[in-house]
Amino acid sequence: MCGIYGTTIHYPQEQIKAKLVRTAFRGPDQMGWKTFDAPDVAKITFGHNRLSIIDLDPRSNQPFNYFDRAYLVFNGEIYNFQKIKNELSQKGYEFKTTSDTEVICAAYLEYGKNCVNKFVGMFAFVLYDPEQKCLFGARDRMGQKPFYYYHKGTDFEFASQISSIQLFHNELTISQDAISYYLAWGNVPDPFSIFNEIKKLNAGHLFFYDLKSGDFTTEQYWDIDYLGKHKFKASYPEAQNQLEELLTSAVSMRLFADVPVGIFLSGGIDSSLVAALATKTTSERVKTFSVKFIEKGFDESIYAGQVANHLETDHHVIECNYKEGIDLIKNFYRYYDEPFADSSAIPSMLLAKHTREHVTVALSGDGGDESFLGYRRYDINKRLKLYKFPLVLRKIAGSAISGLDHPRAKVFSKALKYRDYAEFYMNSMTGMNKEWIGGNFDHLNIAESKYLMHSNKNILERISDFDIKTYLNWDINTKVDRATMAYSLEARSPLMDHRIVEFAQSLPTEYKFIEGNQKRILKDVLYKHVPEAIFNRPKAGFTMPFAEWFRKELKDYVLSELNENGLNEIPTVRSEKVKFMIDQHMKGEWNHYSAIWRLLILKQWLNQNQF
Repeated sequence: MCGIYGTTIHYPQEQIKAKLVRTAFRGPDQMGWKTFDAPDVAKITFGHNRLSIIDLDPRSNQPFNYFDRAYLVFNGEIYNFQKIKNELSQKGYEFKTTSDTEVICAAYLEYGKNCVNKFVGMFAFVLYDPEQKCLFGARDRMGQKPFYYYHKGTDFEFASQISSIQLFHNELTISQDAISYYLAWGNVPDPFSIFNEIKKLNAGHLFFYDLKSGDFTTEQYWDIDYLGKHKFKASYPEAQNQLEELLTSAVSMRLFADVPVGIFLSGGIDSSLVAALATKTTSERVKTFSVKFIEKGFDESIYAGQVANHLETDHHVIECNYKEGIDLIKNFYRYYDEPFADSSAIPSMLLAKHTREHVTVALSGDGGDESFLGYRRYDINKRLKLYKFPLVLRKIAGSAISGLDHPRAKVFSKALKYRDYAEFYMNSMTGMNKEWIGGNFDHLNIAESKYLMHSNKNILERISDFDIKTYLNWDINTKVDRATMAYSLEARSPLMDHRIVEFAQSLPTEYKFIEGNQKRILKDVLYKHVPEAIFNRPKAGFTMPFAEWFRKELKDYVLSELNENGLNEIPTVRSEKVKFMIDQHMKGEWNHYSAIWRLLILKQWLNQNQF
């Protein structure tokens, strides 16, 4: 896990160093950069901040030179690199390290762009091919590792975080469309960024950049099976056995490292399953970590403790400190460096900060809800019945209800007017009451709508696909990457192994969700290792008491940042609507913490990025 950087733009050496220093927290073990002279074309500079995980020897430092045939900067892990290395060794390739970095170079030389199809892992990398005079790069299938780039003519610049490109770049302009997307979705969706001139490489995509012509071309090398072509046809017990084999393989792969490894344990289904399988696949006592919140109703650590006791792990409970939380809120922009509104990023950062005191790698349970239908919002039977009524009748009822002076009535009246449940879900994921967002920007104009708006699968499967491509990619993966890398901690997510995602998609819906039993098959695998009784409770989220903080400890901060002058500095916002909403929240009449947090983060970012 590291931070990568590269450019064909000429910057003085001190500026290159400053760009790497800006995100040095991603890789504090070694900082390096090198400029390559490509005959007849532009010079290329590669930079790297290394967090040493596999092969700690300096021989694996980057930028990496593979026998002068390929040069590489790489962020992430190729978990099956040893298998690929053995295949390449039999083909005559030589290796001087025990790292996965070197294997990427050799795999590219042997398989070309198809090398990415062999990788099981999370990655963002760029390789310089001196023979072809091109750059080749790729981003992992699930979008776990970030990749930003700037391209204009023969100027090309890329980085793990946008701030490295932003530094000393005088041509960047803030994107009004990105702000509108952010206010609706809570993040800036791929392939956009907060700047008009910087884009993100989409998950599951590779690219070639021709150093002579400046041509930049992308290609999708992987996608989920949203057309439903691949169907699992064996019995439920056979599905359980196959899933457990895949999960065990995914967990075992991710336990391999030359540094200490632990597990984030919330006490929920997914993280408990990862912890259980980890204890079965290693002889060492597994270290587990959970967060304890002081405020009543926010402490889920007791359940993590029950799982840890059963599995006999070396368990650590991290108490959430109010002061630490406030400090992170006020410095949030430094690590996320474009607007990002998932408030669970704060407890995620606290967990990462204290986990890093014990280990360098932590496994998480992220990805289980999306693939195995675990979110409460997937329990849709009652809401589906509503859409069986004719649209014309629902529109009439919606118009009648909209006249009621209550926020819930306004929200429900809009829900009645949607064509079908897919349209309702798309709007609900962006927050249905957006009266405080001005302009006519279509925030639903995203390429990912194709995963939801079709009839090849039932509605639950379409929602799952849509969430994998949007919420998991844009939100969860961004949150986890920035939160952990802020403290130089590598997070690995076995449930996001693409083999598991593909298998989950192939399963009949009833194997995953039946009669209110969500994540059915995951639970049945888990209950082989941990007693079911521990999990007989409502599903809990990973959150903090922001609603109360905004009315008490953070009230002055909210009112000073989001006063009339402050709101007027935020593009596309209707300040009168926001002032009314904040007043409602402060009086305890309505919980608007999510919208307030979204605006606070945007205002904080704008304060730091005045052009």
